[in-house]
Amino acid sequence: MKKFHGTGVALVTPFNADGSVDYEGLKNLINYLIDGKVEYLVSLGTTGEASTLNKDEKKKIWEFTAEINNGRLPLIAGIGGNDTRETANSIKTFETNGYDAILSASPYYNKPTQEGIYQHYKAISESSALPVFLYNVPGRTASNVSPETTCRLAVDFKNIIGTKEASGNFDQFNQIMRDKPEGFLLISGDDPVALPMISLGAVGVISVIGNALPGQLSDMIRLCLNGDFKAALPLHLSLVEFTRLMFNEGNPAGVKAALKHFGVCDDNVRLPLVPVSSDLRKAIIIQSKKIAS
Repeated sequence: MKKFHGTGVALVTPFNADGSVDYEGLKNLINYLIDGKVEYLVSLGTTGEASTLNKDEKKKIWEFTAEINNGRLPLIAGIGGNDTRETANSIKTFETNGYDAILSASPYYNKPTQEGIYQHYKAISESSALPVFLYNVPGRTASNVSPETTCRLAVDFKNIIGTKEASGNFDQFNQIMRDKPEGFLLISGDDPVALPMISLGAVGVISVIGNALPGQLSDMIRLCLNGDFKAALPLHLSLVEFTRLMFNEGNPAGVKAALKHFGVCDDNVRLPLVPVSSDLRKAIIIQSKKIAS
């Protein structure tokens, strides 16, 4: 699974002013990230505003992304939900051409028990023709996938090959690294903690800010994976303020503002999200110029 070591980017979904999907913008973004030398792409995760897209839009975006990527980088499809039967069916019927894995967020809103989370992922594992990554993001789902559940799933289902951890809990990361089976991948789901997580044994990051700064971020992650944390630290610190600004008024409005500044795509989002305020936009542009200079 070396293909999933390094920097993965959770693609934004560009929109036109009328709210339709901007496929030219998406093409620009994919090529921009490939030119930025990231290791892999994730289509329709949280950052892709997947919750506001209908089934037909998702299908077309997945097909278009695979077509434009054309095998240049590994591709992961984000397919999750809080209805286990529907999620499992979506994964079972997913057209896998061009894709290498599934990323599936833990069920949101329902607040299942750990046994419920286990059974949810069991159904996903049994429905998927592709390897599966767990995605633990309790800040959005309102429930945590415990280290015990993560490692139980890793042991019981060989096609569950890793977890994107966005709990921010280093005690949890420690337990996963200690108890996971060999080869199971721990991936940072938060840009600000990617460096310390790699020092614990994580194999990289699935990033938001990588949409805007693929070269700078992937250079830093590669230094970490090579064990050169001394060289990586200044790069990490140079991204701290930019990263803070990206999430100041929610994701992906911040990173879309940066992408607009870099001329990659426009910054339109779908309600209930709104573009960033004018003050934040100015701050993002200042930081973008500073980092790019």
